[in-house]
Amino acid sequence: MILVLAIAAGWLSGLVRSWIVRKPYRVPELSRTWLVLVAVAPQLLIFQIPYTAGWFSDTWASAVLVISQLLLLGFVWFNRDLVGFRILGLGLILNLLVIILNGGLMPLAPETAQALYPEVSPSVWQIGSRPGMSKNILLLYEDTHLAFLSDSILLPAWFPWTRALSPGDLLIVLGVFWLLAVESPAKPNPQELSPG
Repeated sequence: MILVLAIAAGWLSGLVRSWIVRKPYRVPELSRTWLVLVAVAPQLLIFQIPYTAGWFSDTWASAVLVISQLLLLGFVWFNRDLVGFRILGLGLILNLLVIILNGGLMPLAPETAQALYPEVSPSVWQIGSRPGMSKNILLLYEDTHLAFLSDSILLPAWFPWTRALSPGDLLIVLGVFWLLAVESPAKPNPQELSPG
């Protein structure tokens, strides 16, 4: 959900910036956008839709998550000329690194899970299990490889959607915001570049 907010904030900021510099707002032309659909569709089936999530084992869930991240990195590679995509790509790489080193899912410490869901008894959190339909695996912080890159950053209590983020997630959000707020209004019109 924070990604949706980044898109909205980036788009609105881009519109304001475009108005200030008196240039039409243009989203940069992106290459291989179909990779996003191919990467995200399986994630929706496994991690978002309760009816289909039960069809997949944790092994399949982790394989799909890793492959999905690789496909998104491919999309970033084809659009790497844009600074926003470089920032976004760094976030994806950090997430993929910690996911691969910890068995294919994003690590989440039991303490973080308890902070996210205080109404749930601590005895429910079983180390090594995947809570619900999430992309996470519960691991003790000290047993997690590169734990500082895991979902360990809690959003403030006033935030409408309580959830934990990784440093990679923050870079992804920043990259999306940058792309829509900074690069889009600055993209020149091809007619403006032609002589005459």
